[in-house]
Amino acid sequence: MKRFYKQVAVAREGEGYRVTLDGRGIRTVARQPQIVPSAALAGAMAAEWDGQGEEIEPARFVFRDMADYALDVVAPDRARAIMELLPYGETDTLCYRAEPDEPLAARQREVWEPLLAAAEARHGVRFQRVAGIIHKPQAGETLAALQAVLEGLDAFALAALRNTTSLAASLVLGIEAILPDADLDTLWNAANLEEDWQAELWGKDEEAMARRDLRRGAFIAAARFAGLSRG
Repeated sequence: MKRFYKQVAVAREGEGYRVTLDGRGIRTVARQPQIVPSAALAGAMAAEWDGQGEEIEPARFVFRDMADYALDVVAPDRARAIMELLPYGETDTLCYRAEPDEPLAARQREVWEPLLAAAEARHGVRFQRVAGIIHKPQAGETLAALQAVLEGLDAFALAALRNTTSLAASLVLGIEAILPDADLDTLWNAANLEEDWQAELWGKDEEAMARRDLRRGAFIAAARFAGLSRG
């Protein structure tokens, strides 16, 4: 698609902010006004529009797409969005370890255990650690506490969490990533511990590393989206 606008701006609208193109407000995919909660997020979204060349590249609208998801999908049915996230807590990557006597298990304990223990202290829960790949359910009290955490998030945070959690295959890491002052490099490296372990043993694959970098960029963008939405 050819670029069809010249001027990009941010306007205050109600209690939020909206990107305008030549004075006309942007709408979501579902055709509702794309009003976001902070000037910081609206500014970042405006930069996506302003940074387009003569041909519009849809893949560069990372924040716009997350805002659309927050407004069109999450906001109308927050309960469904939360129920789609909770299974990641049931099968959280940080809980599934190698057999205790394997070298990989030592690395998992070193990297994962402090993160999991910190999440337990933060949320007042207890996760069951599992040796091997056989699924074992988490306690109902743990899942209820995680649900309460998710219910305390707004639509924009939940939209960001959908991405951080799915990319990390971990609700624990996903939640940590959208908190203020999150150490995103540490969290992303933890999410990729097993992949990186295999690379250490067998060598790095360039295509796999390129995919890892793309996922890392998406992870960081989602965390940034959550931060910007808080203003």
